[in-house]
Amino acid sequence: MIPSLTAINEQATVRLVPSGYAKPPVLLPIVDSRHEEDLLAKLEGMTSGRLLAERDGLLDLNPRELTYQVWGYTHINAAFSYTREEGNRFNDKSRGAWYCAFEDVTALEEVAFHRTRELKRIKVFEDEVQYQSMLASFVGEFHDVRNVAPSPDYLGDDPIKAYPRGQRLARQLRDDKSPGIVYPSVRNTGGTCLVAFHPHLVQNVRFGARWKLIWDGKPEPIIQGA
Repeated sequence: MIPSLTAINEQATVRLVPSGYAKPPVLLPIVDSRHEEDLLAKLEGMTSGRLLAERDGLLDLNPRELTYQVWGYTHINAAFSYTREEGNRFNDKSRGAWYCAFEDVTALEEVAFHRTRELKRIKVFEDEVQYQSMLASFVGEFHDVRNVAPSPDYLGDDPIKAYPRGQRLARQLRDDKSPGIVYPSVRNTGGTCLVAFHPHLVQNVRFGARWKLIWDGKPEPIIQGA
């Protein structure tokens, strides 16, 4: 069943990235001109997984889809160029997507779930990660599954069962030129998430708050402003 479309006008959605990825190139202060900055970018491209994926066609991603000449374009393009082997709720390993939340607390709960899941795999709950929030605006009509009843299987809390089904829906919607999906957060009851299928939809990217998540031996992290 194809979800209905809903008009969205959200000016400050929240995506969290580890703060180490939210920095300019470490060599940027030594360049004196735009030409030298371009050379630095080419040097980065020799080892960047994002750029290698774009250039070599390792993903189901046409380089013409990517975003350039706007602040934050590397963060946008990276979201579509890096994938997990098992994918996420609405993308498989062949192509990434931009996931975000309408609220800080929802973004934090979503990130905490996935990091805790990784720690469970190694059976060690000792970790500390700083996250930088990336705010972005979305305006347009998105497929909306917030009020689908009964709750569809792709919104289940078990990634092993839910994600393959969500990925099938996403492929179908993308083939029909869908911009993305608005859906209820599975990790924060009452919260709202959005997944954008195309880089150009991610508008007005800028930094938001910083957060620190600390696991001190328990699976539930301590959340602090950083």
